[in-house]
Amino acid sequence: MDNNARRNGLCTLGLIALLAAGGAFAQDRFDGYLCCNMRSDGSWISDSNYAENGKRVIPAGTPVKVTGYGRYRVKVEIDGERQAIGNDYSRDLDNAGFARRYVVVEDPKPTIAGWPPKVREAVQRSKVTPGMTRAQVLASLGYPISSENPDLDADLWRYWLDSFSEFQLHFDAKGRVSGITTDPSTQNRVWTP
Repeated sequence: MDNNARRNGLCTLGLIALLAAGGAFAQDRFDGYLCCNMRSDGSWISDSNYAENGKRVIPAGTPVKVTGYGRYRVKVEIDGERQAIGNDYSRDLDNAGFARRYVVVEDPKPTIAGWPPKVREAVQRSKVTPGMTRAQVLASLGYPISSENPDLDADLWRYWLDSFSEFQLHFDAKGRVSGITTDPSTQNRVWTP
C-alpha cells in the first residue's frame, strides 16, 4: 500500500469517527425542563450556582432545549436565549450525564406544587428550611458540586453561595434537612427557619 492510499484510508477512518461522534452528540440534543433553580448572568449558568449580584434565578421547571455541547459545557436555549450550563466543578460527569442532571424530561413544577406551603415558598426563594427532603433541596438550590459531594445519599452536602461563603446542609436518618453550618450572613441568605 502506498502512502497516498494509506493517507486516504486514515482520512476515511477519521471522517467515520467524526461522523459517529457527531451522531452521538445529535442523539443527546433534547427538550426538557430545568431540574432546579439555576442562576444565570445572561449567558452562563455554572454548576456552582453562585448567588452573585446581577444573576437572575431561572426557576425549576423552565422549558429548556439542549442544542449542543462544548468543552465542559452544555449549550441550551431558555426562553429563546442562548445559554451555556458550565460544568465548572463536576467534571467527573461527562457532558451527556451532566446535561441529563440539569435538564430533565419530566416537568418538576407539578411535583413542587404538591409540596407543603413552607417548602414551596423556600423553593421559590431558592432557600432551605428544616425538614426538606433531598429532592426539595435539589429543586431549590441545584445540585451540590459533585467533586465535593460524590455521594448524594451522604448526611452532609456542601454548597457555596459565592467563592467565600460555604454552607453545609445536614440530613437526618430519614433524609430530611436537620440543620445548617455556616456563618450568620450566609445563613440569613439561604436559610428559612
